[in-house]
Amino acid sequence: MVKAIVGANWGDEGKGKITDLLAEESDVVIRFQGGANAGHTIICDYGKFALHQLPSGVFYPHTTNIIGNGVALDVPKFVHELKTLTDGGVPAPHIIVDQRTQVLMPYHVLQDTYEEERLAGAAFGSTKSGIAPFYSDKYAKIGIQVCDLFDEKRLMERLEHVCVIKNVLFEHLYHKPALDPKELFNTLMGYRDMIAPYVGDAVAYVHQALKEGKKILLEGQLGSMKDPDLGIYPFTTSSHTLAGYGCVGAAVPPSALTEVVCVTKAYSSAVGAGAFVSELFGDEADELRRRGGDAGEFGATTGRPRRVGWFDAVATRYGCMVQGATEAALTAIDCLGYLDEIKVCTGYEIDGKVTTDFPVSPLLDKAKPVYETLPGWKTDIRGITEYDKLPKEARDYVDFIEKHIGVPVKTVSTGPKRHEIIRR
Repeated sequence: MVKAIVGANWGDEGKGKITDLLAEESDVVIRFQGGANAGHTIICDYGKFALHQLPSGVFYPHTTNIIGNGVALDVPKFVHELKTLTDGGVPAPHIIVDQRTQVLMPYHVLQDTYEEERLAGAAFGSTKSGIAPFYSDKYAKIGIQVCDLFDEKRLMERLEHVCVIKNVLFEHLYHKPALDPKELFNTLMGYRDMIAPYVGDAVAYVHQALKEGKKILLEGQLGSMKDPDLGIYPFTTSSHTLAGYGCVGAAVPPSALTEVVCVTKAYSSAVGAGAFVSELFGDEADELRRRGGDAGEFGATTGRPRRVGWFDAVATRYGCMVQGATEAALTAIDCLGYLDEIKVCTGYEIDGKVTTDFPVSPLLDKAKPVYETLPGWKTDIRGITEYDKLPKEARDYVDFIEKHIGVPVKTVSTGPKRHEIIRR
């Protein structure tokens, strides 16, 4: 049985906690896309951890954790993250880094940084983690796979080839120093030594696990709006954030994927540039940001203040639709207990017409939110674990969201800790 957990929105939906819960019930947890450019915050028995590349099953001795072939593997950050776990008292997890996974190169980070610098005011709000250059190189077939690190002659040839291309950019577009293939080779030999104990054939392992009827969890980064095909292009990430890509990035056959849990927050938040129709500003935004999540609305990887807004039912219904959600998990509802009334964006007004269908980017830029207002519950609901113990107004809010997104809300999170959860 294969279950995917993915984001319905712009990322930052609070997937970490839900992923942690589902990981506990899984035999294999696979990270299938993205790199160290985003993270999950998990609060467990060992303390509070921000995971960036490691799958969320690393806190459980019974799980095998896989870095899938679709991931942008930042080797030094991967090793550092493992160390923060063991330093925090977490037993050494069982990890397989697939031999086909591609390595995020030092020049990817440089190129990402230089390009944002060049774009200046028109920048994409990149985390400068090298993700766009990494995936560009992967599809231009000049990427370096983990298996290449173990064939020195082949590796050196590939590095010499890629440096010819990169140095035209670096010297003539960015006016920066040229890359030295020998220096890169030495760096990669260091990478090889760091990850050698974890490298394996994850594709064969996953297919064997499926034959044995094991429970497999696919863990996605970011959310539907950040998908380069179906999201708010070009203000997207560079890997596919949809559950369907798990079939590629984790080498799981499409016929094996049976459940898709789509996580959405009880209000909206986003990091980075791009359209955000229900966005709040000023004091109203500051208050929501301050009360949001466990440490306020600041990115787990970047520490950047997130943009916040009212729940967007138009974007979320679309997000759940393209993910193929079989159920939704609603997080951070406890953060709204201070409000007298709560708005929900149920439509977009574009050129004088109201639509409930999520539009393409040029139209999205013109969209104005159409709100419905619901009464708040004006009480602290953090930690409630039974649905009927929620105030009627909170239950009505969940039902309203469920009706508008067209997917059953089966999980409601009432706080950041792992037991602060309602299963409906």
